Amino acid sequence: MTNSFLPLSGLGQIADQYDAIFCDIWGVIHNGKAPFIAACEALERFRDRAPVVLITNSPRPSVTIPESFKLLNVPGEFYDAIVTSGDATIDELARRAPGPAFKIGPERDDALYAGLELNFTDLDSAEFISCTGMFDDDEHPDDYTELLGEARERNIPLVCANPDIKVKVGDKIVWCGGALAKMYEDMGGPVVYAGKPHAPIYRLCRAWLDEVTGHVPPPERILCIGDNIFTDLVGAQAHGHDCLFIQDGLYGETERKFKMLMGQHGITARYVAPHLSW
Repeated sequence: MTNSFLPLSGLGQIADQYDAIFCDIWGVIHNGKAPFIAACEALERFRDRAPVVLITNSPRPSVTIPESFKLLNVPGEFYDAIVTSGDATIDELARRAPGPAFKIGPERDDALYAGLELNFTDLDSAEFISCTGMFDDDEHPDDYTELLGEARERNIPLVCANPDIKVKVGDKIVWCGGALAKMYEDMGGPVVYAGKPHAPIYRLCRAWLDEVTGHVPPPERILCIGDNIFTDLVGAQAHGHDCLFIQDGLYGETERKFKMLMGQHGITARYVAPHLSW
């Protein structure tokens, strides 16, 4: 398997090769602090010809994302739909309601649970864990070793609402729910995922295309855009989509390190750019 790829100066070079885009949000459209204006403009131009679906591992329902865009001054009407890992996880949580569940994650993610009628309890009484992230953005996965060890002793499932391992918030690295899920898996604990790179979130994206446009393009005519090797790239590869990878330093600070990392994991990218623009 080769890790060669085509460097792009802009989305306009390849836009006519695709009938839809599945685009990541964090790291492509904004960095949690400020918007990337050129990326928004590029997607707006593509949307003149074909639909744009934003696909994100945010653990919150998609209806909450436009408000977060307003807070960050993300401009323009550059998308047709938003699908989140939270959307894809709700069905899994609903099947397990009323629980009881043990909740890991900050209060800002509690919109995920609206209407689910879940009962929350302490770890000793829980039938499963629902994890959206760390309790605090300054925490490290190692801070949860003892807690997850206790859960593993009971072998209770962990439902991960955000499979991302880490994200960049401005220039700061923040650990996500996926880091805890990976740690729990390494302990031998059972983990359930619905977000990227797993199938449920991509099924929701295709279902949206079918419902609203009446047509789902073949996999090779859908372009994925993202900045995460283990969610965006792996997800695109698993579902037969080309990927425009935004190499912003999250995985591999230099091109050489990036290529090495991709080769080590058997991952490919069709296109690479330092940022999204037209």
